[in-house]
Amino acid sequence: MTVHLPQPPMGNAWLLYNPAAGRFPAGWLLSRAVQVLTDAGWEIQVHEVQPGQDLAHLAQEAVRYGCQAVFVAGGDGTVGTVAAALSGTDVALGVLPSGTANVWAKEIGLERLDWIHLFALERAADRLARGRVHKVDMGKANGREFLLWAGIGLDAEIVNSIEPRERWAKALGSVQYGLQALWNSIGWEGLDLRVTAEGRVWEGRYLVAIASNIRTYAGGLIELSPEARFDDGKLDFWLIGGRSLKDSVTRVVQVLLGAHAEAPGVVHFQSNQAVFEAGSEIQIHLDGEPQLLASPLEFQTLRKSLNVLLPEPEPETLQH
Repeated sequence: MTVHLPQPPMGNAWLLYNPAAGRFPAGWLLSRAVQVLTDAGWEIQVHEVQPGQDLAHLAQEAVRYGCQAVFVAGGDGTVGTVAAALSGTDVALGVLPSGTANVWAKEIGLERLDWIHLFALERAADRLARGRVHKVDMGKANGREFLLWAGIGLDAEIVNSIEPRERWAKALGSVQYGLQALWNSIGWEGLDLRVTAEGRVWEGRYLVAIASNIRTYAGGLIELSPEARFDDGKLDFWLIGGRSLKDSVTRVVQVLLGAHAEAPGVVHFQSNQAVFEAGSEIQIHLDGEPQLLASPLEFQTLRKSLNVLLPEPEPETLQH
């Protein structure tokens, strides 16, 4: 279902800015993006998120205030938190990509802010102001919602070991993530899981188990689920078998070559629900934010529960 935005004036919106996100502070560039939105007819209130402030509560305050949209200037963790707070409401999410990886922005065709693209926020604001509202799915794990993915196993270990990061570490980006992945792979023997979905059961030892709402993974470094769509009512589940550093390297190579889907020891299925069972509490990340949840993990899809602003022109990958 697609809803075309009204002509200006667009209405009121809050812009939630996380100054801790990204490789460098974006506040000095954000005012240009705000001006673009203002010129397009939005009435914008900027709220800088303070350390320790409840971001979800702030987004819910925007809903109660009567906003038509909440714009987020931050990374995927910030975006995911706000998305979960707006899920089930009529308020649209707009993303100004000022974080480190900005996978959601990449998924919808926006370039991220970096030293090469210093005016990315301004361009994103312009494209979103001319865009449209589209309903997308949210995932849910034991009552906690996520927009992009949930991951357990090796990648959850990596996220738990590197987050929160200092800004100097964020400047290393994918380099640091790759080095941390290699380090954590040493001695990693996988996780025993029992997974139930679609009337089937899988049991084994897995390096990684993922529930994904989008195509890319690992900070957007790899295209794990090329057929995934964020509005099809299903999550893409991946159970990647293995128990050693050699297995980890093999799996990475298979993914990079696009050969992982048919590889022995890899399970892939699409479903609107699944149950993961392990022997104890499970380290997990939701949209890159570390969590510790009890077993069993009950996953489900919340069909088209979130309104998002998609940019104009729309990328070809979304025309389906």
